[in-house]
Amino acid sequence: MMDKVNSTMGLVRTKSDQLVESMAAAMAAMKSPPSGDGSMVPTADGSHKSSRRITSPGVNRSSRNYNNNSHIRKTRSAQLKLDIDDLSNGAALSRASSASLGLSFSFTGFSVPPEDIADSKPFSDDDIPEDLEAGTRRKRLDAEPTFPIYLKFKEVTYKVVLKGFSNTEEKQVLHGITGSVNPGEVLALMGPSGSGKTTLLNVLGGRIGFVTQDDVLYPHLTVRETLTYAAYLRLPKKLTKKEKEQRAMDVICELGLERCQDTMIGGSFVRGVSGGERKRVCIGNEILINPSLLFLDEPTSGLDSTTALRIIQVLQDIAEDGKTVITTIHQPSSRLFHKFDKLILLGKGSLLYFGKASNVMSYFATIGCTPLISMNPAEFLLDLANGNINDVTVPSELDDKVHMDDPETERPNGKPSAAVIHEYLVESYESRVAEKEKRKLGIPIPINEEMKLKLSSVKREWGATWFQQYSILFKRGIKERRHEYFSWLRVTQVLATAVVLGLLWWQSDSKTEKGLEDQAGLLFFIAVFWGFFPVFTAIFAFPQERAMLQKERAADMYRLSAYFLARTTSDLPLDLVLPVLFLLVVYFMAGLRPDAVTFFLTVLTVFLCIVAAQGLGLAIGASLMDIKKATTLGSVTVMTFMLAGGYFVKKVPIFISWIRYLSFNYHTYRLLLKVHYENHIQPTNLMKFDSGLMEVGALIAMVFGYRLLAYIALRRMRLQ
Repeated sequence: MMDKVNSTMGLVRTKSDQLVESMAAAMAAMKSPPSGDGSMVPTADGSHKSSRRITSPGVNRSSRNYNNNSHIRKTRSAQLKLDIDDLSNGAALSRASSASLGLSFSFTGFSVPPEDIADSKPFSDDDIPEDLEAGTRRKRLDAEPTFPIYLKFKEVTYKVVLKGFSNTEEKQVLHGITGSVNPGEVLALMGPSGSGKTTLLNVLGGRIGFVTQDDVLYPHLTVRETLTYAAYLRLPKKLTKKEKEQRAMDVICELGLERCQDTMIGGSFVRGVSGGERKRVCIGNEILINPSLLFLDEPTSGLDSTTALRIIQVLQDIAEDGKTVITTIHQPSSRLFHKFDKLILLGKGSLLYFGKASNVMSYFATIGCTPLISMNPAEFLLDLANGNINDVTVPSELDDKVHMDDPETERPNGKPSAAVIHEYLVESYESRVAEKEKRKLGIPIPINEEMKLKLSSVKREWGATWFQQYSILFKRGIKERRHEYFSWLRVTQVLATAVVLGLLWWQSDSKTEKGLEDQAGLLFFIAVFWGFFPVFTAIFAFPQERAMLQKERAADMYRLSAYFLARTTSDLPLDLVLPVLFLLVVYFMAGLRPDAVTFFLTVLTVFLCIVAAQGLGLAIGASLMDIKKATTLGSVTVMTFMLAGGYFVKKVPIFISWIRYLSFNYHTYRLLLKVHYENHIQPTNLMKFDSGLMEVGALIAMVFGYRLLAYIALRRMRLQ
């Protein structure tokens, strides 16, 4: 048995020796590696090794050992530096993010069998097992190389104006924040709630590769549909439809979403994917365009520690491809904290620390602040930023200052107050680190001027033509809203109302004056119901989609005109189904005129009323963008139109009679009376008929007029 073990060990050593010889032969052949294909790094024994990674099916490719050499790979690409002073509404960054070097690098090497290196592979904290939710990461995103962006910002300040009833107050949110982040690095912005993390992120990023804190997605679309529609709209026009679909599938594989690609996103009232999967879909929406710079606002909020770690691992993988990643983080776990390359710690809008995340504890130790008990570094930093020093040592100079100064700076337990601690931390950073970091930022980065000029001349191009945008948004709108339109609650509401009306007006007789009045009441109710119902459906359209509209418009996914026309026309096929079912029930139960022409004209009149009423709802919703205010205004308006509809009051005072001509109920009611009774009864005081052209013209004018008002209101909406 021992001999067998020895022979096995000898075989392993023989394989290892062969592997070393193969590596030596390969390196000997690479006497002068070309730039862009690899670089030689000196080892401890004086020899050289390639900085390229050796990957195999059994090796975790996101090992931290690779991060030590990550900058060697990145410096082989053309370099581009953009200072914060050059970021006028993010246009330069947008061009740099979407541009490409037009080069591709390949490396043909060898794969080491996993069994040969299993024993020699060092243990890493990164080697965490994939959770079930994460899926299997089978494929790297095969994207064109991008320009690396070195982002530097100096003395960033931000003020807001608070307007009151009697005075105007100016509040400073950020106080001279300075920092930088390079390609291949993940910069974390950390601090307590209200410290200015998201404000700083918004100032730096605008909406360029920006993943918001809230998951803004359509709940009834699947993961694949969400990313595919985004690919259609955002990727360049030069790519074919199949290439865009393949890019979406590559992102799904890269983010480990294969298992849930055909599952609906879900929302508050719709079951769908998990929180971690939903967050990865949001990230996928941004990395589709292969941005050089990616901003994320608290991507781990609401997630458990394992899923949060998985999300940060995704960000690390993105950074390893030469991207620059900036993210806010609230209170990460200890394992997650050590994943960050750089850290900015904020407190009340001031900079408390900027530098390598691995050096933050040693820095605070130098200023006399160390934890008294073992704790998560992030928890320790947040306690300091909040002024909580219950389990933290206090430097003697701070104790002396408290005892010598005003007693108001001292807490009941004899420790300094939060304001004193904050002042001390800010002063310590300014005196010890700030000037050194500012000098580092002043060191110029070599820039290829010809490449920079080429970038500056790039014009913004849409990912699709106007008609393609309209077509894509039309299909997306129908897929998303068909679930809402044909929900069992809405269908039951319409059919139940129709049955009740049919029973109340069961086989009504229009031959007598009394029966005629009864049928006129039914026709008026139809006009009111199909005026009231669409208004309050349409009122919610734009306020509910406001976040999505702002996000997609800020990312330049489509023209507003294409979105607006697609949004308003995609409802039309859906709007026709329920009214037809409603009239089929009511028409024959109530015994209305049994001929096809009258029925068809009744459907057409009701449909015209619906489209006009929808226009009013869209205009109210787009103008106010607040559901409470919009429903209040809509209720008052619809009630006024109903009272002026010509059924309750026949003789309206002349000074207010103009209201009825603005009422779609009034014009719909008159058209229904004309359709049903013009050729079948003698005109009376109750019913006087004309050509009907005025009513049709008024409804058509409302269809387009209200929608024009809605479009103008959306045009004036500010992108936040």
